[in-house]
Amino acid sequence: MSEQFSSIGIVGKPGDSRVKSTVTALAKHLAARSIEVRVDPRTHALLESGGCQSCETDELRERCDLLIVVGGDGTLLGAARTLAAGGPPLLGINLGRLGFLVDVSPDNMLETLDRTLAGEYEQESRFLLQARIGETPEQAEPSAAFNDVVLHKWNTGRMVEFETYIDGRFVNAQRSDGLIVSTPSGSTAYALSNGGPLLHPSLNALLVVPICPHTMSNRPIVVSGDSQVEVRICGDDYLHSRVSCDGQTNFPIAAGQHLFIQRHHQSIRLLHPLGHDHYKILRAKLGWGGHPSL
Repeated sequence: MSEQFSSIGIVGKPGDSRVKSTVTALAKHLAARSIEVRVDPRTHALLESGGCQSCETDELRERCDLLIVVGGDGTLLGAARTLAAGGPPLLGINLGRLGFLVDVSPDNMLETLDRTLAGEYEQESRFLLQARIGETPEQAEPSAAFNDVVLHKWNTGRMVEFETYIDGRFVNAQRSDGLIVSTPSGSTAYALSNGGPLLHPSLNALLVVPICPHTMSNRPIVVSGDSQVEVRICGDDYLHSRVSCDGQTNFPIAAGQHLFIQRHHQSIRLLHPLGHDHYKILRAKLGWGGHPSL
């Protein structure tokens, strides 16, 4: 059963000159249909006309039935972490390059939006990760990630040595540039560039990928999405290590602290145009070929 969208929020990519015209067109189109439009403050300052309200990000989550994200996948990642976990669904307008998550072109966005308002859309659920840094998981505040949580070296040319545990069981010790723990959504992101496999977004699985490991036999592994991954940094390597969520938020690790990663208790809902095809997107974005022409 389709939802009724009477109040719609818009979040734009900061600093992108293309956002102004795109968001202005969206806001006018929605206002003409008597839909309340709320826009994050930085994007609202770009608009050429009134008809919509400037709204802080926490209010967007509470007061909107749908969030339209204008930008690239990175913009959607940020919006998902702060706005949409357990909240309204997201629809992405792609001003970026690859666009695995934001799959609506600006060229046909108004037509797609009208169909969405009429209930003609597909919805899917994507799960988040939560990362905690502390001596135990209970002692630390969680930080959300849509794509991945990454332990990486910082401000040094040397590798990091650490141990990995899954559900409390020792997996291995390694020296590398770090470790990626990814959702299926993130399997097309940083994990892919480090040789990880592509996972279908519907899978309940975590992808654990070493970054430039010193041992050739150290390979990516896929584990249950209900598992907890724990990383323990050896010696004083914590001094030049950092943890990042989606490559957008970064945290240090102190002596005696460990990194704990598991599935977030809330999920993200994404809306797509009818006929959305995950494999078609992979073919287009990754340059996969079809049948050779004769």
